Parts: sequence; C-alpha cells; structure tokens
Amino acid sequence: MVNLPFFKIGHLEANLIQGGMGVGISGANLSSAVAEEGGIGIIASVGLGLLKGYFKDELESSMKRGDFNRLDGKGKRALQNKIYAESNSDALADEIRKARRKTNGIIGVNIMCALTDYSSLVKTAVRENVDLIMVGAGIARDLPSYLDGKNTLLVPITGSARVARMIVKSWTHLGHPPDAIVVEGPKAGGHLAYSLEQLNDPVFVSCGLEKIITEVIQEVGPNIPVIGAGGISNGQDIYNICRHGAAGVQIASIMVTTPECDASDGFKQTYIDSREKDIVIIRSPLGMLGRAIKNDFLKAVETKRVPFKCDYDCLKTCDPGTSPYCIADALINAQNGRMDGGFAFAGLNAHRATKIIPVKEVFETLEREYNQAC
Repeated sequence: MVNLPFFKIGHLEANLIQGGMGVGISGANLSSAVAEEGGIGIIASVGLGLLKGYFKDELESSMKRGDFNRLDGKGKRALQNKIYAESNSDALADEIRKARRKTNGIIGVNIMCALTDYSSLVKTAVRENVDLIMVGAGIARDLPSYLDGKNTLLVPITGSARVARMIVKSWTHLGHPPDAIVVEGPKAGGHLAYSLEQLNDPVFVSCGLEKIITEVIQEVGPNIPVIGAGGISNGQDIYNICRHGAAGVQIASIMVTTPECDASDGFKQTYIDSREKDIVIIRSPLGMLGRAIKNDFLKAVETKRVPFKCDYDCLKTCDPGTSPYCIADALINAQNGRMDGGFAFAGLNAHRATKIIPVKEVFETLEREYNQAC
C-alpha cells in the first residue's frame, strides 16, 4: 500500500500543505482538520479583525472615549489604521489559539506582503509560536529579521525562478534561507504572479507549473524543498507534480467543499454550482490578476464602480478613490454567503467539486488516486 508522500520542511514532516484562503475561508476549523490528517494547516491572516467584528467594536469604543474628537483628519485616519492593525492581530492570535486547542498537528499562517499591517501580523504569528509562516503577494525580503530567536519556519510563495533566487539571496544574507519554497503555478486561485498574456496561453497554463518547478529546483539547489501548488485537485496531479521534482504539494480549492471549511454554506455552494467556463481571470483592486468564479457581482463591477467608504488602509497598492470596489468588503460578504455583494476566488479546477465531503475523506480519496497513479 502506497501512502501520500511525506516530505520534510526543516524539523517538520507532512503529507501536504493546505493553501491559505482569505478572507476567513481557511481558519482554525479547516487548518486543524488538515493538521489532524498529517497535513500542514494554514490560517489565512488577512482581514480577520474585520470579519470577526473586532475592528468595529474597538473603533466604536475609541469614539465613545472621545479619542477622535482631539484629532484632525490626518490624525483620525492614523488612529483608524492603528485600530485596524491591532484588531487584525488580536483576531489572528485568537484563531491560532483556537486551532491549537483542536489539534497537536502542524499549524501555519499565510501573510500577504501587500497588506499594510504585514509587519504586525508577522510579529503576532511569531509571538504565538506558529510552526510555519508562508508569505506571498510580494517579496518579503526582511522576513527572517522578525524571528527573534524563534524556530518558526519560513516559506515564500513564488511564481518564478528569478524571484526565488532573489528571496534565497536576501534571506541567506539574514542568516535564514527559506525552509521551503512554494511554487504557485498558473492554475491557482486568488492573486496570480503572471501576466494576462501568460494566463491566456493554454500551453503555459497547462504545463507552466511543471516547467517553473524544474527551473526553481535548478536555481535553489537540492537543500531547499520545492512545493508545487495551483490546480492540484486529485492524486494523479500529486503524482505528476512530484515526478517533476517537487518534494510535495499545496492544495486549496478542494478543501473549500468540506464541512470543516470556515466559509459559509453559500460560499461552498458557489463552488459546487460552478462550471468550467465560470472560472475566470479578473483584475483585483490589489493591482494583480486573479482567478475567481464569475457571478453577477463581478459582471457588474466590470462596467460600473461600486462606491465605498474606506475606514482603513488595508492594502499598500489600493487607491480607494479609483478602485472599482472594496475587495475587503467583497471577500467578507462572500465568506458570509452574501454573494450578491462579493465573489469567490477559486483555482482552475474548482468546478470539479460536486458535493460536501469531510477533510478526512478528501485525504482518503487523494491517497487512493495517488496509489492508482503509482
């Protein structure tokens, strides 16, 4: 009997990584369930203070105390941003502790470099002794400087050998080269590190991950495990990626349609109802291309801007005056099942989901399919 291949990242050993999905799609429930099956469960850190109401509660408390009355417009904005960062950090700490109460397995955190509170979230994750921090949506050149003697493992997400080389060079200079590198290919969901020309090229989309994995392995050498990600939805995919030299895989979309996933039933149903033609490329207010499930909200924002009031600066690259919509509001609405005001990011193969099945069954199915492929 062949099992899913276990791989090592530093002192940890796992059979796969569950990708981070925000806002609030992969939280304590999903990550702990994955960890219980021998995987690395990843909590998405983005926007948790908003999702859980921490920001609203603290902002109202600050107003009642009269803090805002003593400030001018610039000062008020600075205070709101401070409250925003603190609320997200508090919510992340609570989510990590909740996951820890559910499992003794491996728990990590995904943090986007494009977030204005990136630094605060990294410090929180380190302070809470997470096993692993994954960083994407930008180049975190200084990440090892946050460790402060902790043995938290550091894993960047990249889409090219060039960026992998830059990160290895920067982190090695700081005394902590990457413990592993996740190569996220063009079939991934969420924000993508590729041009529209590349994503419209069927040959690149079909074979891009395998090609980039080979290039990254050649660039970083044999001592840094390389993990394949993006569009991996069955055991045959795992077998194919590992045949190209990947130490293991990261899987995200197929974990959405599980009872343990932290998203609402409405969000999960969007995956189940989707067809292949519904998985499309969008342009995000983040300034990057992304892959999502087409719905009425996304159709509407293609032609008409959705006005919004911005009470915090959540993204380094977002201009509230010109952004077509507030991505924080849209993703929180979607997490709560209000799809008329939001949308679901999803990988290219998300349409393969047909029903809700437990995380344990997902692992059993992947193992059976991998055995057959072997």
